[in-house]
Amino acid sequence: MIRLVVLDIDGTVVRNGDPVPTTRCSAAIRNLSRAGIGVVLASGRMFPGTALIHSHLGLSTPLICQQGCGIHTPDGAMIHEVPLAREVALEIVDYARQQDLPYEWFNPVRYVVSRRTTQSDVYSELSGIVAEYVEHPEHSGTVPTGVGVISSRERASAIHRHLAGTHGEKVHMLDFPEVTVAVSPTANKATALEIVCADLSISRHETLAVGDSVNDAPMLAWSPNSYAMPGSDAYALAAARYALDDGEEPLAELLESLVR
Repeated sequence: MIRLVVLDIDGTVVRNGDPVPTTRCSAAIRNLSRAGIGVVLASGRMFPGTALIHSHLGLSTPLICQQGCGIHTPDGAMIHEVPLAREVALEIVDYARQQDLPYEWFNPVRYVVSRRTTQSDVYSELSGIVAEYVEHPEHSGTVPTGVGVISSRERASAIHRHLAGTHGEKVHMLDFPEVTVAVSPTANKATALEIVCADLSISRHETLAVGDSVNDAPMLAWSPNSYAMPGSDAYALAAARYALDDGEEPLAELLESLVR
């Protein structure tokens, strides 16, 4: 029996380019809550951007933010936070500066970037936070949960391969299309989900997870009832047990089937 549904936001609950979930998807999620099935959002967004969708859906569950770097209560209080070792963060920064690439330095409440880019504009807007632009983000006084090297679709995969190869198990590297993000080895959506499930006395076999991207892969692998969205990247497709068929609203259809 499914007792907890865990959903990524962007590309999953919220269609790319849309501000909020569709009416049908929102109704399906609210019906799960009414039926006694918990719904947790697990997002790469920072807390404010995650909380916006959480509130829209009328949820009262914990929020998993920044690909598992932080778990918050609905009022924003931190339940769990996973910082990135400063020494490792500075090594990533050194690489970015050597390559003359902009980089981001962040924690659950601050997003500090070495120079403004299209990617930083998009992430700050999704996260509901004002980006701070300074020449040396590492001197901002922020203890980071992660750092990211901002590049392009043409360069990002090679940067990911290089940093993953040189840093090994010291970091968990995320291969996004235009940003290569480094977080702590224990910072991922699966570890965060495991913590939430323990607090709620729910076993992994009672969970269902849906996502579409590299940062969803750990939780899709952790839950035995996991689905990749249509158009998912290779990481999500490899980790998920099932793949949703393309259609008008595949996520809503899946969620509706749980309460029929």
